Amino acid sequence: MRRVDRWIIGAQARRLRSFPASPLAVDLGYGASPATAVELFERLRTARADFRLVGVEIEPGRVEAAKPLEREGLEFRLGGFELPVDGAPALVRAFNVLRQYEEDDVPAIWDLVRSRLAPGGLFVEGTCDEIGRRAAWVALDGDGPQTLSVALRFGSFERPSDVAERLPKALIHRNVPGEPVHEFLRALDAAWLSAAPLASFGNRQRWIAMARTLRSDGWPVRHGPARWRLGELTVGWESVAPRVMD
Repeated sequence: MRRVDRWIIGAQARRLRSFPASPLAVDLGYGASPATAVELFERLRTARADFRLVGVEIEPGRVEAAKPLEREGLEFRLGGFELPVDGAPALVRAFNVLRQYEEDDVPAIWDLVRSRLAPGGLFVEGTCDEIGRRAAWVALDGDGPQTLSVALRFGSFERPSDVAERLPKALIHRNVPGEPVHEFLRALDAAWLSAAPLASFGNRQRWIAMARTLRSDGWPVRHGPARWRLGELTVGWESVAPRVMD
């Protein structure tokens, strides 16, 4: 999950600095090990030394196991999507959580978590593989989903569409012809292949060229080379949102 943490600290740096004193973050469903919650806390503190973080888990044993790691600004609590915290979070991260639910459950869960956010707050929900080579996430604020981001480790994929198996729950079953996310992944692959002559200069240069091609083709690609060179790509949600079914 270091890829999404890097995006939070980097691409969302201005947002993180905009909150009043002692902003709160939540790592929702941190899993069998609290290590990812501790890492997120430590990274947030590099952006703002007054960030607080609460790790939330639905399994009591996981909460008890994490309690010895508590320190000033970091704690662990039992709970779920209702977010059992004091105050409104500036940031909620939920990774590899919604994949256990049905696609039809996603909108209500998104709305519940968003309703708890502080003004200007961000909810980051997504999925990654076991060793963090491939990840994808949706960023949501009080108005709803805003962006989809994909991040891949160079050398770990043949084509960018290999990330399809890690799409967030709202999109993973929509990777079929006729759906926008399917067209997005096809466009990624086409732009990656067209940038093949740059492979001799390294995958970073090839990825940057891919991102520029997508932008010139009309895709709402966010950010710029400083983020693209990390193997990230973010697009506006409106370009990949599932089609409304009749």
